Amino acid sequence: MAKQIEGVYEKVYECARKEFLSKGFKDASLRTIAQEAGTSTGSIYTRFHNKEGLFHAIVFTVVDELKLWFLDVQESFHNKDSQYQKNNMFHYSSMEAETFVAYIYDHYYEFKLLLECAEGTEFSNFLNELVEIEMEYTVKYMEATKDDALKNEMVTSEFLHIVTSAYFSGIFEMVRHDMKREDGMRYAKQLREFYYAGFAKIYNWK
Repeated sequence: MAKQIEGVYEKVYECARKEFLSKGFKDASLRTIAQEAGTSTGSIYTRFHNKEGLFHAIVFTVVDELKLWFLDVQESFHNKDSQYQKNNMFHYSSMEAETFVAYIYDHYYEFKLLLECAEGTEFSNFLNELVEIEMEYTVKYMEATKDDALKNEMVTSEFLHIVTSAYFSGIFEMVRHDMKREDGMRYAKQLREFYYAGFAKIYNWK
């Protein structure tokens, strides 16, 4: 019986992804999902409570894992001494960015749902949550290395937020544009180099 139920809900997830991607969260139909999965809407309500609960079940683990990993990466770098941070910031961030992009492609359809279909759910703000984490640790980096572009009025907090938001939005364009993995990895590398050049100009990095 357990195996049968497990199979049913795997089918529910599959059909739900298809329905959400086709119509978005707001217009997706639990009735359609249930019919396609060969089960009843009642069983979906029993297991997931409602449509948002089903959407949550599909994407939550991916979002949670990404945020925890991203926080760990940031904190690990922050715990290095200031000279290490200053000397290795771009190299370190480049290596971790590759892992970031690989994770996106490993969970491509979940991120497709988050980017294009999450309006009306608790995940509609997930991209901005990543931006806020990056902003927090950017400030910590500047304080640790004494390259405080904010205090020196080389940039404003608004500028940093806009640029950081643009970077993360840019990274996820590879999903919005349905880029193949190899193309997406190359695009993400070019994007990092583009932004690094801009910050190198601001900070007078050699």
